Amino acid sequence: MAIAAAELLRARDEDPVAISADALQVYRGLETLTGAATPEQQARLEHRLISIVPVTDTFSAGRFAELARAEIDAALAAGRMPIVVGGTGLYLQAALTDLELRPPPPPGLRERIEREADERGLEALHAALAERAPAAAAAIEPGDRTRVIRSLELLEMGEEPVGAESRLWTASLRHPTTLAGLTMELRALYRRIDARVDAMVAAGAIDEVREAAAMGASATARKALGFEELLRGDVEAMKRRTRNFARRQLTWMRRVEGIRMLDAGAASPAELAGQLVLPPLNEEET
Repeated sequence: MAIAAAELLRARDEDPVAISADALQVYRGLETLTGAATPEQQARLEHRLISIVPVTDTFSAGRFAELARAEIDAALAAGRMPIVVGGTGLYLQAALTDLELRPPPPPGLRERIEREADERGLEALHAALAERAPAAAAAIEPGDRTRVIRSLELLEMGEEPVGAESRLWTASLRHPTTLAGLTMELRALYRRIDARVDAMVAAGAIDEVREAAAMGASATARKALGFEELLRGDVEAMKRRTRNFARRQLTWMRRVEGIRMLDAGAASPAELAGQLVLPPLNEEET
């Protein structure tokens, strides 16, 4: 859809550039697994912030915020139209707002909570979070491992975990921005996810993760959807995890204030782009 939107923008004499807001597409060597733009797609639309970090490096939302804001500001200063695509809710927020990020955990803390999750189960940790921070727990699905563990980390560090009010971040956008989210009927979405995972495997995703693991992939790189599952050769587990993630993403998007939801099951990418770009955006929008 971003590529289709770029073509429409060029017809209006705009100069678009895509800026990825995906937490894992930054990694070089995981392009198949993370669904990064292909060389053919990049030939049709320039993409920034993909394949820029060695798979052995750790990466953070704080570092991404610096890079993404610089890319967006540079594009606007050059008279270009940034199209922020992806990906990860926190990274989208980091790119578009002056988000004040929480400090990273001290050494060993995350690992300890990760072990607790493995030993006790994620639902037990979510219940413990609900006892200590009910508002934060109410904003997090019990199966959202990353956010449950991060919230418990923050409590251990003496910080307040993020609650439901964090969803209303759009009032502090750094630049006037048109927000759009793609939605689809769940059964159709799940079929497309399963087909996409099969296509990734056929394109060599299992060999990709094995090579990354042999190189010493960092803990953050290994969080890519399907990394551990494909390392075990469990394609069905990757499909299940991706479907669960997609469902959480849809829930998250519906809570974003001011977002325009577009039904990707009822229109082609070009038609969706037309809904967003035509009629022309207001002059003050980016």
